[in-house]
Amino acid sequence: MAQTENTRRNTQHNSKHNKKHGTAPGTTLRRTLRREAPSTIGLLVDAQDFAAMRHYRTFPFDDHTVYLQQVEALLKTLTAQGMHTTIALFDPEDYAEFCAESGLDADTGASRSRFTAEIAAAGATVAYTGQRLSDLIPLLVSRAVRQATWEYATLLLADLGACADCGQDIGRAAFDRASHLLLRLLEAAGPGTHHLVCSTPTEDDQLLAVLNTHRDPTGPTRMDSSEGAEFATVLAVAVALESRGGVVLRTSAPDSPDRVHGWRLAHGTLAPLTAGEVFNAYCTDAETGEPVSPESGVEYCAGFDIRADPAEPHH
Repeated sequence: MAQTENTRRNTQHNSKHNKKHGTAPGTTLRRTLRREAPSTIGLLVDAQDFAAMRHYRTFPFDDHTVYLQQVEALLKTLTAQGMHTTIALFDPEDYAEFCAESGLDADTGASRSRFTAEIAAAGATVAYTGQRLSDLIPLLVSRAVRQATWEYATLLLADLGACADCGQDIGRAAFDRASHLLLRLLEAAGPGTHHLVCSTPTEDDQLLAVLNTHRDPTGPTRMDSSEGAEFATVLAVAVALESRGGVVLRTSAPDSPDRVHGWRLAHGTLAPLTAGEVFNAYCTDAETGEPVSPESGVEYCAGFDIRADPAEPHH
């Protein structure tokens, strides 16, 4: 009853305050709702994308630097109002395709807003927490690249179809196998902070996935679930295509040098590289083939035995 009486008094007080200051109760409620409604900004991160959007008459900016300054000012304003804001990567080519497929006029702010909502729903976004835009952009680009890699790898696996021998879905079997290999690798890696890189060539591209994990001496391995799924998907492509895939593991632990281990994919499992092979792979420029100076305080070690069950080949 006391709570009900307090609520009544607060309502009367707010009503008097709103009348005194000329604010209708409905307006106050809408402002409250607005603060609780998340916002999304589609960002043109580079000058080339910005130049492409200048072809639209309704696009209001003509200088990329000024545009970025205005976006950062808007982000700070929204945050000061207590609003949660996310940033999505705005791609002009994808935008033009979206408008054509949806029958929208691309030269309107409403269409740009609708496209921004669509790309935000796809997941490649970064939450704004007050960081500088120059720090946020590389993270956003990295998220978008990860998303595109995962989507491409997923499509590759889906297009493989069923095994001619056993009828099993080849992509699903490869993903299950890759997940098994990843879990066994992390299990064998032991405690520490682990940075894993998986790379494999495809007909059209070189796929790359990165996974960061941590394991205490007495606890389970902790990792980002989306990073884990992306890593397993790229590894699954290497398994399914029997391509020249490889995995590198770098482990950091207190009071000891970093250790680097490596494996190549062979017959559906991870075959350990020798210490010399790991050194050569890690200390060679991937683009030029020129040697790179080894890092100080880093030990280049042979890959350890994963001891995974033998894989059944699928065709």
